[in-house]
Amino acid sequence: MSDRADVRTKPSSREPIFNIPGVILVIMALCAVIYVLEAYILDEEHGAQFLMDFAFVPARFSLYGGFYSPAAWLTTVTYSFMHGSLAHIALNMIWLAAFGSPLAARIGPLRTALFWIVTSVAAVMTHFAVYPDSLTPLVGASGAVSGMMGAAARFGFRRSPLRNSAAFVGDILPIAVALRMRTVLVFLGVWFVTNILTGLLSVGVDSSATIAWEAHIGGFFVGFFGISLFDRRDNGRTDADLLV
Repeated sequence: MSDRADVRTKPSSREPIFNIPGVILVIMALCAVIYVLEAYILDEEHGAQFLMDFAFVPARFSLYGGFYSPAAWLTTVTYSFMHGSLAHIALNMIWLAAFGSPLAARIGPLRTALFWIVTSVAAVMTHFAVYPDSLTPLVGASGAVSGMMGAAARFGFRRSPLRNSAAFVGDILPIAVALRMRTVLVFLGVWFVTNILTGLLSVGVDSSATIAWEAHIGGFFVGFFGISLFDRRDNGRTDADLLV
Protein backbone atom coordinates (compact mmCIF):
# COMPACT_ATOMS: atom_id res chain seq x y z
CA MET A 1 0.00 0.00 0.00
CA SER A 2 2.76 2.44 0.96
CA ASP A 3 4.69 1.72 -2.24
CA ARG A 4 1.66 2.53 -4.35
CA ALA A 5 1.04 5.73 -2.40
CA ASP A 6 4.65 6.79 -3.04
CA VAL A 7 4.15 6.29 -6.76
CA ARG A 8 1.03 8.45 -6.75
CA THR A 9 2.59 11.34 -4.85
CA LYS A 10 6.00 11.40 -6.52
CA PRO A 11 6.35 14.47 -8.76
CA SER A 12 6.69 13.82 -12.46
CA SER A 13 10.24 14.06 -13.74
CA ARG A 14 9.11 14.92 -17.23
CA GLU A 15 9.44 18.54 -18.33
CA PRO A 16 6.57 20.05 -20.35
CA ILE A 17 7.39 20.59 -24.03
CA PHE A 18 5.52 23.88 -24.03
CA ASN A 19 5.02 26.17 -21.05
CA ILE A 20 2.85 28.98 -22.41
CA PRO A 21 0.39 30.76 -20.08
CA GLY A 22 -3.28 30.72 -21.01
CA VAL A 23 -3.51 34.45 -21.79
CA ILE A 24 -0.71 34.12 -24.34
CA LEU A 25 -2.43 31.13 -25.92
CA VAL A 26 -5.65 33.16 -26.16
CA ILE A 27 -3.83 36.02 -27.91
CA MET A 28 -2.18 33.59 -30.31
CA ALA A 29 -5.48 31.88 -31.06
CA LEU A 30 -7.20 35.23 -31.69
CA CYS A 31 -4.45 36.27 -34.09
CA ALA A 32 -4.70 32.92 -35.89
CA VAL A 33 -8.50 33.08 -36.23
CA ILE A 34 -8.38 36.62 -37.60
CA TYR A 35 -5.64 35.69 -40.05
CA VAL A 36 -7.62 32.70 -41.34
CA LEU A 37 -10.71 34.90 -41.64
CA GLU A 38 -8.89 37.51 -43.70
CA ALA A 39 -6.79 35.16 -45.82
CA TYR A 40 -9.19 32.31 -46.54
CA ILE A 41 -12.78 33.18 -45.69
CA LEU A 42 -13.54 36.78 -46.61
CA ASP A 43 -13.70 37.65 -50.30
CA GLU A 44 -11.60 40.50 -51.68
CA GLU A 45 -14.23 43.18 -51.16
CA HIS A 46 -15.11 42.21 -47.59
CA GLY A 47 -11.45 41.62 -46.77
CA ALA A 48 -10.58 45.14 -47.85
CA GLN A 49 -13.43 46.52 -45.77
CA PHE A 50 -12.35 44.49 -42.75
CA LEU A 51 -8.83 45.86 -43.13
CA MET A 52 -10.02 49.45 -43.29
CA ASP A 53 -12.39 48.99 -40.36
CA PHE A 54 -9.93 47.40 -37.92
CA ALA A 55 -6.39 48.24 -39.05
CA PHE A 56 -4.80 51.46 -37.80
CA VAL A 57 -4.79 54.22 -40.39
CA PRO A 58 -3.05 57.43 -39.23
CA ALA A 59 -5.08 59.68 -41.52
CA ARG A 60 -8.25 58.52 -39.77
CA PHE A 61 -7.08 60.60 -36.81
CA SER A 62 -5.36 63.53 -38.49
CA LEU A 63 -7.78 64.11 -41.36
CA TYR A 64 -11.09 62.54 -40.38
CA GLY A 65 -11.64 63.41 -36.71
CA GLY A 66 -10.62 60.05 -35.31
CA PHE A 67 -9.64 61.52 -31.96
CA TYR A 68 -13.35 61.94 -31.23
CA SER A 69 -14.39 58.52 -32.57
CA PRO A 70 -14.57 55.42 -30.33
CA ALA A 71 -14.41 53.25 -33.46
CA ALA A 72 -11.16 54.90 -34.52
CA TRP A 73 -9.65 54.44 -31.05
CA LEU A 74 -10.66 50.78 -31.16
CA THR A 75 -8.32 50.32 -34.13
CA THR A 76 -5.36 51.30 -31.93
CA VAL A 77 -5.75 47.84 -30.41
CA THR A 78 -7.51 45.70 -33.03
CA TYR A 79 -4.70 46.20 -35.55
CA SER A 80 -2.40 44.24 -33.24
CA PHE A 81 -4.35 41.02 -33.87
CA MET A 82 -4.17 41.35 -37.66
CA HIS A 83 -1.34 40.14 -39.91
CA GLY A 84 -0.52 40.55 -43.56
CA SER A 85 1.00 37.16 -44.37
CA LEU A 86 1.69 33.71 -43.00
CA ALA A 87 5.35 34.56 -42.44
CA HIS A 88 4.32 37.75 -40.63
CA ILE A 89 2.05 36.02 -38.14
CA ALA A 90 4.40 33.05 -37.68
CA LEU A 91 7.34 35.28 -36.75
CA ASN A 92 5.27 37.39 -34.37
CA MET A 93 3.81 34.33 -32.64
CA ILE A 94 7.26 32.83 -32.12
CA TRP A 95 8.49 36.01 -30.42
CA LEU A 96 5.23 36.31 -28.49
CA ALA A 97 5.66 32.81 -27.08
CA ALA A 98 9.31 33.46 -26.21
CA PHE A 99 8.92 36.83 -24.49
CA GLY A 100 5.24 36.92 -23.61
CA SER A 101 5.23 33.63 -21.72
CA PRO A 102 7.66 34.59 -18.93
CA LEU A 103 6.10 38.04 -18.65
CA ALA A 104 2.55 36.69 -18.39
CA ALA A 105 3.68 34.06 -15.87
CA ARG A 106 5.14 36.91 -13.84
CA ILE A 107 2.37 39.53 -13.92
CA GLY A 108 -0.76 37.42 -14.50
CA PRO A 109 -3.42 37.41 -17.24
CA LEU A 110 -5.26 40.65 -16.46
CA ARG A 111 -2.09 42.73 -16.24
CA THR A 112 -0.79 41.04 -19.39
CA ALA A 113 -3.95 42.01 -21.27
CA LEU A 114 -3.61 45.60 -20.04
CA PHE A 115 0.08 45.61 -20.96
CA TRP A 116 -0.85 44.43 -24.46
CA ILE A 117 -3.38 47.24 -24.87
CA VAL A 118 -1.07 49.98 -23.58
CA THR A 119 1.92 48.92 -25.68
CA SER A 120 -0.24 48.46 -28.77
CA VAL A 121 -1.58 52.00 -28.41
CA ALA A 122 1.89 53.39 -27.70
CA ALA A 123 3.26 51.68 -30.79
CA VAL A 124 0.72 53.11 -33.21
CA MET A 125 0.83 56.56 -31.64
CA THR A 126 4.59 56.57 -32.21
CA HIS A 127 3.95 55.65 -35.83
CA PHE A 128 1.25 58.33 -36.01
CA ALA A 129 3.69 60.98 -34.72
CA VAL A 130 6.01 60.22 -37.64
CA TYR A 131 3.41 59.66 -40.38
CA PRO A 132 0.26 61.53 -39.27
CA ASP A 133 -1.29 61.79 -42.74
CA SER A 134 -0.51 58.29 -43.98
CA LEU A 135 -3.36 56.34 -45.56
CA THR A 136 -1.48 53.04 -45.34
CA PRO A 137 -3.06 50.57 -42.88
CA LEU A 138 -0.84 49.36 -40.06
CA VAL A 139 -1.24 45.79 -38.80
CA GLY A 140 0.58 43.28 -36.61
CA ALA A 141 1.45 42.31 -33.07
CA SER A 142 5.03 43.56 -33.34
CA GLY A 143 4.44 46.71 -31.30
CA ALA A 144 3.04 44.83 -28.31
CA VAL A 145 5.61 42.04 -28.63
CA SER A 146 8.35 44.67 -28.73
CA GLY A 147 6.95 46.00 -25.47
CA MET A 148 7.37 42.52 -23.99
CA MET A 149 10.95 42.47 -25.19
CA GLY A 150 11.56 45.80 -23.50
CA ALA A 151 10.07 44.48 -20.28
CA ALA A 152 12.25 41.36 -20.49
CA ALA A 153 15.35 43.55 -20.59
CA ARG A 154 14.35 45.18 -17.28
CA PHE A 155 14.32 41.73 -15.68
CA GLY A 156 17.77 41.03 -17.13
CA PHE A 157 16.15 38.02 -18.84
CA ARG A 158 16.27 36.18 -15.48
CA ARG A 159 13.83 33.27 -15.60
CA SER A 160 12.74 30.85 -12.92
CA PRO A 161 14.71 27.59 -12.69
CA LEU A 162 11.72 25.89 -11.05
CA ARG A 163 10.02 23.10 -12.96
CA ASN A 164 6.77 24.11 -14.68
CA SER A 165 7.54 27.81 -14.23
CA ALA A 166 8.35 30.18 -17.08
CA ALA A 167 8.22 33.40 -15.08
CA PHE A 168 10.73 36.20 -14.92
CA VAL A 169 12.11 36.38 -11.37
CA GLY A 170 13.71 38.90 -9.05
CA ASP A 171 13.13 42.62 -8.71
CA ILE A 172 12.82 44.81 -11.78
CA LEU A 173 16.29 46.16 -12.43
CA PRO A 174 16.86 49.91 -12.10
CA ILE A 175 17.42 51.40 -15.54
CA ALA A 176 21.04 52.29 -14.76
CA VAL A 177 21.74 48.73 -13.62
CA ALA A 178 20.04 47.14 -16.62
CA LEU A 179 22.03 49.32 -19.00
CA ARG A 180 25.30 48.12 -17.44
CA MET A 181 24.53 44.43 -18.00
CA ARG A 182 26.33 42.96 -21.00
CA THR A 183 23.41 40.68 -21.90
CA VAL A 184 20.98 43.59 -21.91
CA LEU A 185 23.32 45.88 -23.86
CA VAL A 186 23.95 43.26 -26.54
CA PHE A 187 20.25 42.56 -26.84
CA LEU A 188 19.40 46.28 -27.10
CA GLY A 189 22.11 46.85 -29.69
CA VAL A 190 21.05 43.95 -31.89
CA TRP A 191 17.36 44.79 -31.50
CA PHE A 192 17.70 48.45 -32.44
CA VAL A 193 20.10 47.86 -35.33
CA THR A 194 17.86 45.12 -36.73
CA ASN A 195 14.75 47.28 -36.54
CA ILE A 196 16.41 50.36 -38.04
CA LEU A 197 17.91 48.35 -40.90
CA THR A 198 14.55 46.68 -41.52
CA GLY A 199 12.94 50.10 -41.73
CA LEU A 200 15.56 51.49 -44.10
CA LEU A 201 15.47 48.44 -46.36
CA SER A 202 11.67 48.49 -46.54
CA VAL A 203 11.51 52.09 -47.81
CA GLY A 204 9.78 52.14 -51.14
CA VAL A 205 8.28 48.68 -50.81
CA ASP A 206 4.71 48.77 -52.07
CA SER A 207 2.26 47.11 -49.71
CA SER A 208 -1.41 47.56 -48.86
CA ALA A 209 -0.65 46.84 -45.23
CA THR A 210 2.63 47.32 -43.45
CA ILE A 211 4.27 47.36 -40.05
CA ALA A 212 6.56 50.30 -39.30
CA TRP A 213 9.78 49.97 -37.32
CA GLU A 214 8.89 53.20 -35.52
CA ALA A 215 5.95 51.39 -33.96
CA HIS A 216 8.27 48.67 -32.71
CA ILE A 217 10.43 51.25 -30.97
CA GLY A 218 7.40 52.96 -29.41
CA GLY A 219 6.18 49.69 -27.94
CA PHE A 220 9.67 48.73 -26.79
CA PHE A 221 10.25 51.98 -24.93
CA VAL A 222 6.93 51.75 -23.09
CA GLY A 223 7.66 48.16 -22.09
CA PHE A 224 11.19 49.00 -20.98
CA PHE A 225 10.36 52.12 -18.97
CA GLY A 226 6.83 51.23 -17.87
CA ILE A 227 6.96 47.57 -16.81
CA SER A 228 7.09 48.53 -13.11
CA LEU A 229 3.53 49.86 -13.44
CA PHE A 230 2.31 46.37 -14.34
CA ASP A 231 4.39 44.23 -12.00
CA ARG A 232 2.90 42.57 -8.92
CA ARG A 233 4.41 43.41 -5.54
CA ASP A 234 4.74 39.78 -4.44
CA ASN A 235 6.80 38.90 -7.50
CA GLY A 236 9.93 40.67 -6.37
CA ARG A 237 10.85 37.52 -4.43
CA THR A 238 13.62 35.30 -5.70
CA ASP A 239 13.34 31.59 -6.28
CA ALA A 240 15.29 31.06 -3.06
CA ASP A 241 12.54 32.90 -1.19
CA LEU A 242 9.88 30.77 -2.86
CA LEU A 243 11.60 27.56 -1.87
CA VAL A 244 11.83 28.44 1.84
